[in-house]
Amino acid sequence: MPELCDNPATELVRLIAAGEISPVELLAACRARIEAVDGRLNAIVATCWPRARREAEAAERAVRAKEPLGPLHGLPLGIKDLTLTEGLRTTFGSPQFARFMPAKDQAVVAALRAAGGIVCAKTNTPEFGAGANTVNPVYGATGNPFAPELTCAGSSGGSAVALATGMLPLATGSDMGGSLRNPAAFCGVVGMRPSPGTVPNELHRLGWSPLAVDGPMARNVPDLALLFEVMARADPGDPLAAPARSPVPPEPPVKLAGLRIAISEDLGFAPVDKAVRRRFRQVIAPIGDLFGRVEAHDPPLDGADDCFEVLRAIAFVAAHKETYEQAPELLGPNILANVEQGLLMSLADVARAMTAQTEIYRRFLEFMADYDLLICPAMAVPPFPHRELYPSEINGQPLRSYFHWLALAYGLTLTGHPVICLPAGRDPAGLPFGIQLCGRRGGDRRLLAIAAALEQALQADPDLARPLPDLAALAASGT
Repeated sequence: MPELCDNPATELVRLIAAGEISPVELLAACRARIEAVDGRLNAIVATCWPRARREAEAAERAVRAKEPLGPLHGLPLGIKDLTLTEGLRTTFGSPQFARFMPAKDQAVVAALRAAGGIVCAKTNTPEFGAGANTVNPVYGATGNPFAPELTCAGSSGGSAVALATGMLPLATGSDMGGSLRNPAAFCGVVGMRPSPGTVPNELHRLGWSPLAVDGPMARNVPDLALLFEVMARADPGDPLAAPARSPVPPEPPVKLAGLRIAISEDLGFAPVDKAVRRRFRQVIAPIGDLFGRVEAHDPPLDGADDCFEVLRAIAFVAAHKETYEQAPELLGPNILANVEQGLLMSLADVARAMTAQTEIYRRFLEFMADYDLLICPAMAVPPFPHRELYPSEINGQPLRSYFHWLALAYGLTLTGHPVICLPAGRDPAGLPFGIQLCGRRGGDRRLLAIAAALEQALQADPDLARPLPDLAALAASGT
C-alpha cells in the first residue's frame, strides 16, 4: 500500500499548506523508506536527520502560524553529492574529499532552502560525475531499483533511485553527457537538462561553457516543474545565467494535436542496440497519433562524437590537471582517461571542436524551426551489471570511448537546447524504458508543458505508464 512518501511533491505541498499532514510526519516517512530499502540500493550516502527534524518542526510551526510559505515548504530534498551542502558531507565520490564538510551551501542549495525545502540527504554519484555508472571508491555502487545487480546509470544515479523508490519526493541532478537523463531512463523517473544558464552554477570552472548544467529530477512532470521554478534563477556568478526578470507567467496547457514532431531512432549518428530500436518503434507507434504532424527525420549532428570528446576533455583537464600531475593515484580510471586524452590535444583540436559545436548549434536551430519537439530514445542499451563500468560494444561493433554509448544524450547536449527524459513503460526484460523530448532553444517551460501533456497520455496506457519497483522485495532483500 502506498505510504505518505509516495505522494507527488505537488500534492505533498498542498497537504502541508492545508495543515492536513505535518512536515515532521513526511520526513519520518521518507526516513523510514530509506531505512527499509536503501540497504539493497545504496542511493543515499549522507544524511543530517537531527537538523532536518528541527527544520521540519519549524516548517510545521510556520503553517500553524499562517506565515507565508515557499513553493517547497516542508518537502524533504536529496542533493547530488557533487553539490556543496553546509554541514553535510560532500565527497564528489572521490577519496580526496572523503571527509569534506562544506562550510557554506552552494547557491542552488541556498535557493532550495529559501523556498522551504528541507535538505536531508546526499545522493550517490560516480567519482566527480565521470561515467554513467554510479560507482565510486568512497561509497561503492548504487543498484537499479528494478534489479539491484544492474546499473542505475549516472551520474545522478543516487537521485534517480531515491525518487523511483519513494525515498524522497524531489532531488537534484547535473548533466553533461546525459548525467541526469541517463539514470532517469534506467530508473523510470523524469529528469530535465535545462537550457544552459537557466539553472546557474557559480562554481563551474569553465563558466562560459554550455556543456555542464544542473537540473531537477522528480517522479512526474508537474513535480519536475515545481523544482525547476526554484532552481531557475538569476546569479551573476554564472556568466551564462540570465539576468533577473519579472515572474514568468504560467505556460498554458498544451494540445498535442497541434504539435509538429520529429522522430529519430539514433539522431543520425549514435550507436543504438537493436532491441532498443525495436522498443522505441513500439512506443512511438501509439503516441504518434497524438500529434498533429509526425515525421521520421534525423537532426544534422555531423561531427558530434569528435566535438564532444574534445570539449569534454577540456573540462576534465581544467578540473583535474593539477591532481594528475601531483598525485595521479588519487584519480580513478575514468578521470585519468579524460585528462590524458585532453593533454594529448592541441590548440587546433580545441579550435576545431568549438567551431564544430557552433555549427552544430546553428544547424540544429534551423532544424527545430520546423518542429515543436524532437523525440528519440534516452539510452542506447538496456541496463547492464554495475560491476561493468561501461559497455565496450553495441551490436557487435566496438565503441570509440568509454562514454560513446551515451551519444544519444551528448549529441543533444551539444545543441544547447532543453531536453526532458520521460518514462515510457518497460523494455522486454521488464526494466524501465525512457524517451528524450528535446524542445526549442530557451523554451524550457514550453517543453515542460508538452512533457506534462504527453505524460498524461502515457499514464493512460498500461504499456507506456511509468513503471514502479517492487518495494517489498527490495526491503526483504536489504542488508
